This record gives sequence, C-alpha cells and structure tokens, in this order.
Amino acid sequence: MTEFFKIDPKLKELAERAEAACAGQFAEIDSIAAYNGEKVLSAFIKNKVSEPHLHGTTGYGYDDLGREALDRVYADAFGAEDALVRFNFVNGTHTISTALYGILRPKDRLLMCTGAPYDTLEEIVGKRGKPGNGSLKDYGIEYEEVGLLPNGMPDLERIAERARGAKIAYIQRSRGYSTRPSYSVADIKKIVEAIRSADKNAIIMVDNCYGEFVERIEPTDVGADIMMGSLIKNPGGGIASTGGYIAGRKDLIELCAYRLTCVGMGKEIGATLHQNREMFMGFFLAPQTVANAVKTSVFACRLFNMLGYETLPKSGEPRADIIASILLKNEAALCSFIRGIQHGSPIDSFAAPEPADMPGYDSKVIMAAGAFTMGASIELSADAPIREPFAAWLQGGLTYPTGRLGIILAAQNMLDEKTISL
Repeated sequence: MTEFFKIDPKLKELAERAEAACAGQFAEIDSIAAYNGEKVLSAFIKNKVSEPHLHGTTGYGYDDLGREALDRVYADAFGAEDALVRFNFVNGTHTISTALYGILRPKDRLLMCTGAPYDTLEEIVGKRGKPGNGSLKDYGIEYEEVGLLPNGMPDLERIAERARGAKIAYIQRSRGYSTRPSYSVADIKKIVEAIRSADKNAIIMVDNCYGEFVERIEPTDVGADIMMGSLIKNPGGGIASTGGYIAGRKDLIELCAYRLTCVGMGKEIGATLHQNREMFMGFFLAPQTVANAVKTSVFACRLFNMLGYETLPKSGEPRADIIASILLKNEAALCSFIRGIQHGSPIDSFAAPEPADMPGYDSKVIMAAGAFTMGASIELSADAPIREPFAAWLQGGLTYPTGRLGIILAAQNMLDEKTISL
C-alpha cells in the first residue's frame, strides 16, 4: 500500500478490505459530484464570470464587480434569490449570528426545531453566558427548543404545534457534538412541511454547515427561506482562506447585509481586498473536494467498524454531511486517534494535540487540524470534547488518497500507543 510509512501488515490488509467494501458508495458519491460540478459551472457561465472579477477592491469597496458576481453565482448554484458571500465572516457561527440578529426583533420568538443547538450558539441565544453580554435573550427575543424523538429524528408533530407564531423556525443540519443523525435534505423537507402546516409566515432558517454538495439538492430547493455556512468547510473547496455565505430570499439577505455592514448600505459596500479569486476558485472546486471528504469519511467508518468500533453514521448508510463520529469508548483511545490524525496531516504533523479549554465550549476539547488553512474542516481534521461517549468527530480530506492514508495512520498510532489491538 505504501513504501513511505510503516503500517502493520494486518492493518494494511484490513484497510484494503474496507476500501473494497466502499466501492458502491464511492460510485454514487462520484455521480453526485459530477451533477453538482455541472450545476456550479452553469452558474459561472450564466453570470459571465471573467478575469476582472477575480481581483479585489480596497477602501469602501463600491462597485466591486467580483463581489456582486460571486453573490449571484452562489445564489444560482444554491437555488436562491440572493446571497451574501464575504471573506469577513469569521466562521459559520458568525454567519448564523449575523442572520439571527439581522432578522429577529424584540419580542420575536426563535424556535429551534432540531433539539439543542451547537455549543457555540448557546451564548448567542442566551442559554448560557452572562446577562448583558448581548445575547438574543438580552434583546427580548424568546427562545424555545423542540426536543428530538428517541431515535434522534425531529419531532414533526411537536414542531407543527410550536411553529405557529415563531418568527424563525431554525433547523441545524449537522449534529454538532451530539450523537443524533445528521439530517438529509429529504429530512429537512419534512420539517419544512411541518412548519408550513402550522404557520406559512414563519421564516425557515437552515444551518447548512458541512452539508453543501453532499447531495444533489440543498435546503433552499425544498422550501427553506435562508441558509448559511462557512467557506473553510464545504463551499470553500479547500481554497478559500476564510469567510462564509448566507443564501436565500432577497429581502432576508438584505437584512443580513444591513447587520453585517450598516443599515442603508448593506451589500453595496465592503472591500474584497485580494480574496475574490480564492472564493471563486474554491467554489468551483467544491463539489469534487466535498466528494473526496465524503469518501474519506465513508472509508473511515468502514475501517473502524471492522476494528470493532461503532460509528455514526454506520458504514454503508447514506450521507447527509461530511462528518463521521467514531465512538472510541475511552479518553486514552480518543486522544490517541486524534494524535494519529495530526501525525497524518501535511502541516504540523509533528505536533501532539492535548485537551484544552476552548472559547464557546463547556468541556475541554482536543483537536487535530494539520491544515493549510487553520481550522479548515474541509481538510482532514478531527476534534472532540473530553466527555462521554468519547467520540471523535472526523471531517474533511482534500484528496481521497491522502484522506484514506490519514485514517490508516490514525489507526496505526492507536496500535503504537497500545490503545487498540488487532
């Protein structure tokens, strides 16, 4: 398999069997990537993207043709009326926060339809954090969660009951640090229908992080009013250095732009500096890059299932995002796996991650991110809170061959540190 790394022969043989078992899934992933690649190319051609669009502006950024074209390309590819794509969104949580603060007003109600939100949103909505820190709760915005069914799926009946009168009905596609399933676009469609059955005016917002281009369609194709994500995840294609996007209804995008810049100016200002080329090129490459990440995830689940570990999703199950959770049973095995991912990375492979406190999280977190762009989870990476069920959340892989090797090296590190045996 490789002459450059020392891999246990039994592990090599097991990895070859795991890869062979993934052939059917890989063929479907390639088909999805081809379809989405056509969709993106069509958006580029329709909007007549040209070389001048790749250059940035300075100062106020008035009449930035590249910025305007990039918004249109995203909107067309995602089946939306408009989009706001900016390098100065610092992460996915920032794009979500911008949309929430842009749309919600005092006395409005925010309904979380998919259980507890991701850890970094808890202070934004006011579930935790100091009073007076500027949370939505401080602004008089009511927050409510609809719990999940025992199988981790949305409670559609309860959603329909509670959606009436909500200003925003919010759907989180990926699982965060929970063990519930990630939701497919078909699952999201059912939630949309449940919300619409109760209140046709509720604004349906989807956190689409990690989900872009995993399927042939996006949440905006099944009735979501607005969705958002990070450019150092799927849609940046491993090229964008930073940034995020919001896509959806034109009137809602305008409100989000007013929040990001200022009321009355919105999308009309904002220098792009030298970021346009990265954002255009990353989006163009994104369907294939996402396919590589999904293949890496599918292979990892198959291999670690064969090593005796439970994974979410299970090997062979359809994918709704690029994330896999590997339940490693104890802290020692978890940390060994994370260190192995770091050792199999192109950048900072010599580093040895250790658990540490992280802003926005209530548990110590260990992270492996030997990436060209710091924290880019479209690149092979893994992270985990140090708490039950000691699961590693694995994502990314710019190329499948290197992603596959990184997974094998993580397993080898576990063998070397004697936290696993064959």
